[in-house]
Amino acid sequence: QERELSPEELDELLDAFKEFDTDQDGYISYKDLGACMRTLGYMPTEMELIEISQHIKMRMGGRVDFEDFVQMMGPKLREETAHMVGVRELKIAFREFDMNGDGEISTAEMREAIAALLGEQLKAQEVDEILQDVDLNGDGRVDFDEFVMMLSSR
Repeated sequence: QERELSPEELDELLDAFKEFDTDQDGYISYKDLGACMRTLGYMPTEMELIEISQHIKMRMGGRVDFEDFVQMMGPKLREETAHMVGVRELKIAFREFDMNGDGEISTAEMREAIAALLGEQLKAQEVDEILQDVDLNGDGRVDFDEFVMMLSSR
């Protein structure tokens, strides 16, 4: 028996959807789907993403509207597995660490964040290693997507 999604869950889906509907045409591309799912705290495997992408390309012309998105993500949200963290909590945590509010976490901000999270100081080298793992585009800073990936891969 499937329960209805709560208004909060629908809001969360809509927030994520809007974030990736960059041209605001009411659709997101199958290419953005993985990143969009990750902002919801859901970590699709490469295989899942390939299956979903194939499905979207064949059935929906490579794009997903909000209704399709809810149909796809609804069951995943209902599972609400223990390792899922809501996008709201992630955004709050991200903002806390992004002290100057520029949308990225610098190395210095990261050191403080890790100390706060772990309750202990790490050696500079350890922080640098974490940063290297997380900083996917290599710009020395961590953006929100990288932050989500970091927390979900631990």
